[in-house]
Amino acid sequence: MTPLPAAHAVDYAAVENACERIAAFLQPTPLRNYETLDHVLGLRVLVKHENHLPTNSFKVRNAVAVLTSLSPEERACGIIAASRGNFGLGLAWAGKHLKIPVTICVPLGNNPEKNEAIKLYGAELIEAGTNFDAAGEAMQRIAAQRGLRVIASANDAQVIAGAGTLTHEILQQSRAAGETVDAVFYAVGGGSTAAGAIAVLLKAAPQVKAIGVQAELASAIHDSWRSGTIISTLCADTLADGIATRMPYKMTFDAMKAGLADFVLVSESEIMAAMRLMIRSTHNLVEGAGATGLAGLMKSAGSLCGKTAVVVLSGSNIDQATLKRVMDAG
Repeated sequence: MTPLPAAHAVDYAAVENACERIAAFLQPTPLRNYETLDHVLGLRVLVKHENHLPTNSFKVRNAVAVLTSLSPEERACGIIAASRGNFGLGLAWAGKHLKIPVTICVPLGNNPEKNEAIKLYGAELIEAGTNFDAAGEAMQRIAAQRGLRVIASANDAQVIAGAGTLTHEILQQSRAAGETVDAVFYAVGGGSTAAGAIAVLLKAAPQVKAIGVQAELASAIHDSWRSGTIISTLCADTLADGIATRMPYKMTFDAMKAGLADFVLVSESEIMAAMRLMIRSTHNLVEGAGATGLAGLMKSAGSLCGKTAVVVLSGSNIDQATLKRVMDAG
């Protein structure tokens, strides 16, 4: 793992500060071992249960971290963000608890159950555009009109620091349990989790490999990482909608270039197989993005025989129609 770029805004101290800020709002999530996963994959597997957070996704960490860092003036004006669901859910939840007005822009056809939950937390939901980037363009227009503070889902130092608290917990919990972790698999959408992880591992556990995993149908960041040049795609049509991004983000991409030990691509069928295995072995619900890390481990298990790997169950906000399709396919 090479040093982070000098301009990188997130370091271990920033993650520690985020840990202190979110502690009043969020409890640490479990890190558990399941015999079925060990047996199927032929190695020791630990599952980090981010689905046990209030919004059933790690994104509430990012949201609380960034909203608690705002000035009184920014809090009073309110914030706006573009989201496919989980980041919007996290911001809506955090805004409710911090009494900060929240507006979330989502693309048309977004997960209806995520949309409903965002509104139930008290946020304003605006549907605009046919994909995440179009929703982001609408967000920028509305922010300028209303004077709202834009919160980027990945390209924000406090968001990444919040995501880094996940890996900070993994290290604390695994050490307390006497576990020696060799690798952690992170699903990559915007890359906040992987970038936050790298800031933590570089300082506290440089021997642990951070491995990114992306869907073949949303492979822009993987392809950019492999080629060393920025690549964008015209579409990102994967059932793992939480990682359906079409281009890298500078802040997280620079960190991943410096710190990822490997980057794995997985197919839609591999993601669905991982979802079914996660449900069967842990009896926890999982969405596509939440099982993508496990899909990457399933593809890489042969090289990790005798070692211990962590997968992040990053979210469980799957709609009923998609869940039925995945289970029927098995």
